[in-house]
Amino acid sequence: MHTDDDTTRRRTGTALAALLAADGLAHLYWATGATWPAPSERALSLAVLGTEVSFAPPVVLPLAALTLTAGAAVLAHSRHRGGRAARAVTGAVAAGLAVRGLAGLGWAAGLLPSPPGSPFHALNLAVYTPACLGFGWAAARLARAR
Repeated sequence: MHTDDDTTRRRTGTALAALLAADGLAHLYWATGATWPAPSERALSLAVLGTEVSFAPPVVLPLAALTLTAGAAVLAHSRHRGGRAARAVTGAVAAGLAVRGLAGLGWAAGLLPSPPGSPFHALNLAVYTPACLGFGWAAARLARAR
């Protein structure tokens, strides 16, 4: 029988793994040359990153592998599997999301440059930063769990 803490841990791990899997699958999709939801690679890059960066397979495939592997490790840790390695990866996910969330606050405050008029500013405020801060906090709590 699972305790309430165990249930929360499993749900948190599932949510984090789903986020990482969705990110990984998006990168695999972009590796095909598709640019949805943007009309072009340039527009996609400006919306997702706020700057022009290649979405070519050599760039996005390693990111896909990283996020999918991280998702599997987080899921394993949330189920008391994977030992220290899974816990360490969960901690690294927490740190990465926290750094991205703090950078998002920097962009929102105008401390970091972003192209004027790009969709990145609104997406950063409405989606990217809150998601990174919230999921980063959840990953940190999960990483502390033994």
